[in-house]
Amino acid sequence: MGSTEDLEYPQIIMQYSNGFLISKVMFTACELGVFDLLLESGKPLSSDAIAAHLGASTIGMARLLDACVGLKLLTVEMTQEGALYRNTEISNIYLTKSSPKSQYHIMMYYSNTVYLCWQYLADAVREGRNQYERAFGISSKDPFGVMYRSDEEMLKFMAGQNSVWSICGRDVLAAFDLSPFTQIYDLGGGGGALARECVSLYPNSTVTIYDLPKVVQVAKEQFVSREECQIAFHEGDFFNDSIPEAELYILSKILHDWDDDKCKQLLAKVYKACKPGGGVLLVESLLNEDKSGPVETQLYSMNMLVQTEGKERTAEEYSKLLEAAGFGVIQVKRTGKLYDAVLGRK
Repeated sequence: MGSTEDLEYPQIIMQYSNGFLISKVMFTACELGVFDLLLESGKPLSSDAIAAHLGASTIGMARLLDACVGLKLLTVEMTQEGALYRNTEISNIYLTKSSPKSQYHIMMYYSNTVYLCWQYLADAVREGRNQYERAFGISSKDPFGVMYRSDEEMLKFMAGQNSVWSICGRDVLAAFDLSPFTQIYDLGGGGGALARECVSLYPNSTVTIYDLPKVVQVAKEQFVSREECQIAFHEGDFFNDSIPEAELYILSKILHDWDDDKCKQLLAKVYKACKPGGGVLLVESLLNEDKSGPVETQLYSMNMLVQTEGKERTAEEYSKLLEAAGFGVIQVKRTGKLYDAVLGRK
């Protein structure tokens, strides 16, 4: 008779093996508009009605809906007319496009970009570099060339990043009292969701988003309205162009894209530009010091391997990068959520 561990082990392996299938079911239901339709209808719908509305086959839609029920993304009610489906609360909040906390865009980015790179994970492990060349035919030395390979893809990426900060932004910005800093630069601030959270939390602050010209153009047109007067823009490449003086610099999910030398180069520029008494706030997903977890961060680090030149790091590793640039009085706050905060002072 085998031990309990022997019996549980195959089940764990099967769960891990099914991870890709589970996520693709959710991504597909999002892409086809299942959750949006059910929210807009205001009432449960049959599989045939959903298929007809969305231009899908009745056979395929029935299986997709049942799989969503199994994943607790939908509920089903058996009536005399047949099975009727409706969204669960979590689907209404996170999987519909119209929700303020929608994660639709980041899921589409994962489905259409990230997963294509992950097909070549074994190659990434063998070679130690990202797989954009195999996945998209774009040089591996240009990681953002894929994310911004067309206006449509750039818009998707920016919307996806905005969706992350809609649920994680306040936690990292409230990790430390940033109210003494009124002049803030958000390097690589993209679509402005973190900047918006910042001026909401600290109403006396102004935040300047420093990003590439084409990113700034899209942010102004699609994401940040002219009425949001506490948010400004600065066009440029912060690796190659000068960084203006400010009291605080926010680098959210920036350093994890790059190797240590590139991180040191950027942080040295930030330190030089920073006003005395100012600081830099790093927003990253932190590994345990022994790198034993969290598992989400370990997976993000694998994603950095297939997509970027960087990696996820421990708090100590980020602290050493900050110290090398000249920053001191380094504080670390784990939020208990997806992203953590590290503050260094000049």
